[in-house]
Amino acid sequence: MNQNRPTFYLTTPIYYPSGKPHIGHAYSTVMADTIARYKRLRGFDVRFLTGLDEHGQKIERSAKAKEMEPIQYLNQLADTFLAVWKQYQIEYDDFIRTTEERHKKAVQTIFQKIWDNGDIYKSEYEGWYCTPCEAFWVERQLKEVDNQRLCPDCDRPVELVKEESYFFRMSKYQDRLLKHIEENPDFIQPTSRRNEMISFIKQGLEDLCVSRTTFKWGIPVPINENHVIYVWFDALSNYITALGYGSDDQELYQRYWPADVHLVGKDIVRFHTVIWPIILMALGEPLPKQVYGHGWFMLDSGKMSKSKGNVVDPVELANKYGVDAMRYYFAREMTAGQDAYYSEESLIGRINTDLANDIGNLLHRSLSMVERFSGGVVKKASPEAEGPLEKEIQALAEKVVHEYSTLMDKYDLSGAHGAIFKLVGRMNKYVDERAPWALNKKPEARAELEAVLYHMVESLRLAAILLKPVMPNIPQKIFAQLGIVDREDLQGWEGTLWGQFPDGVTVQKGEPLFPRIDPATLQGDAEAESSSPKVAKTEKKGKAAEQKMTDTKANDTVTTTVVPEGAAQSAIEATQPPTTEAVAENLPVMDPLLPEITIDDFAKVDLRVIEVVEAERVPKTEKLMQLKVKLGDETRTVVSGIAQYYTPEELVGKKLVLVANLKPAKLRGITSQGMILAASNNGVLEALTVTKDIPAGSRVK
Repeated sequence: MNQNRPTFYLTTPIYYPSGKPHIGHAYSTVMADTIARYKRLRGFDVRFLTGLDEHGQKIERSAKAKEMEPIQYLNQLADTFLAVWKQYQIEYDDFIRTTEERHKKAVQTIFQKIWDNGDIYKSEYEGWYCTPCEAFWVERQLKEVDNQRLCPDCDRPVELVKEESYFFRMSKYQDRLLKHIEENPDFIQPTSRRNEMISFIKQGLEDLCVSRTTFKWGIPVPINENHVIYVWFDALSNYITALGYGSDDQELYQRYWPADVHLVGKDIVRFHTVIWPIILMALGEPLPKQVYGHGWFMLDSGKMSKSKGNVVDPVELANKYGVDAMRYYFAREMTAGQDAYYSEESLIGRINTDLANDIGNLLHRSLSMVERFSGGVVKKASPEAEGPLEKEIQALAEKVVHEYSTLMDKYDLSGAHGAIFKLVGRMNKYVDERAPWALNKKPEARAELEAVLYHMVESLRLAAILLKPVMPNIPQKIFAQLGIVDREDLQGWEGTLWGQFPDGVTVQKGEPLFPRIDPATLQGDAEAESSSPKVAKTEKKGKAAEQKMTDTKANDTVTTTVVPEGAAQSAIEATQPPTTEAVAENLPVMDPLLPEITIDDFAKVDLRVIEVVEAERVPKTEKLMQLKVKLGDETRTVVSGIAQYYTPEELVGKKLVLVANLKPAKLRGITSQGMILAASNNGVLEALTVTKDIPAGSRVK
């Protein structure tokens, strides 16, 4: 480790392994990993800790129910968590399990030291205990429903417990803790959590029962092995035992403690901002700099919980949509300090909007234009060729980097990543405003065109740097397509200054990073799960597809489905309307044939060859492209739903086929005079083109 670099120590909660990880676990851990990667990008010496809390009555009972020893039960669950963190590319520095000897010995040392200081005493406890939460409650704190006493945190029944116990003098430190919170306003964040904890403490702190005798699965109390140490006293200590506190080797503890931030869910803020600080006060050790209590991912039915059976599997989502997309969704979707409502619709919407439409589209169209207008070579922008818009882009880029870093330092991941897409969104608009395809037709505007292309690729380079902490893979793919994959000096934090993209680099355009996903996949998945037998499933999809074709055709748009790399095959199948025969024989899928028409009916449709003169996206739409087309000596405006599949520059100069005698219609305030013919199937769309030298205006027969 580099002793000259500033240190940064952050932790997740250590998770209670009562089942497989759900997206709440994944969110907390991805959030921590993103912050850790950001700090490393900024040059910090980072220590990132996560792990499992493996003691307590609940674990003992769960293992017994499965006829297993607790450690066997826990080993299986630990492997599950480790596999998920590997899938999500979590780069932790330490993964602690509270059943490890290093932790057990250190916890006993902590207990002994606080006992020796006189802050632990033996008495008898009688009160209410919630086994799922491993929490004690006094009568006034309980909920009561239908004459049944319930835990105020999880709404499950509590048990009246009476046993000999050791108690920790929490009340002794109440005023000192309040003073610390008031003098350190950033100690508990966000502010709403801080206010909640101040109110809780002012109600008066009870001394904490810190040992149990009614079960054995825990760390023995060093002064009385008939008792085991209360699970929260045990678990919270992991943040220092993982650094070697209480052992002969104190190097990590001396270097990294106090922690810069404990990232926890809002439901366990009380344990981390009341019990844990008082333990440290009793030990005479520094308090963590901050406890950040993030919100929950909620469903329309309320909070996810294993007992309700409504948890969402992060493994399934990563397999279906990709790890980078899931990590980005977690970071972007939850506003700092607030809850977020999860749905697969919102996930697909975020992927389509930010990743496919915005940055994916900007990369693809930018490199297409560099290839077409500059032979694939990026030329350094000449200052003389830069106009007001270029200066605006440069200023915005500098502002975005500053805003991103400021918000990341506050652990506001949603705001920080929103800042990145201010630049991306502005650049998509900038391309339309500067119209490189028009500049390319003017030899005298060559330097101006090169400046525009340079600003496009340089903005992509900066966006890729800022996305590195949240996306482990996509930024490298962007650097590869930009032709700078081997230039690490252009990919680090020092590279966020504008203007470092080198002169003469050849770009290497690849496949789209985030193909757009048709939300209809969700409907298809639901039907696939509920329909039986297979024929019924096919008929239902066919009708849905037929209805979609009717609705779509009226608006002169084409709907198709693109499934991202790693998506489940069922998602592909669910968006297609195959016949039963096609499914059985694995034949190409064909939409149902329309009713027969006569030759006279067909003769009423006037199909003509047209040449695209200009093309631009219709603002505030995802699908629509406005085209100026040459039809003989006439120029027309046509609005077509092909913007997801072509960039404007790809269309200019193409000869397409137009339904020329279609009654004009207004789309988004633009009068469209005709309809472009296109074919689509299984996620592929192509406008029908004429490749030979047939003049615009020629009849298609």
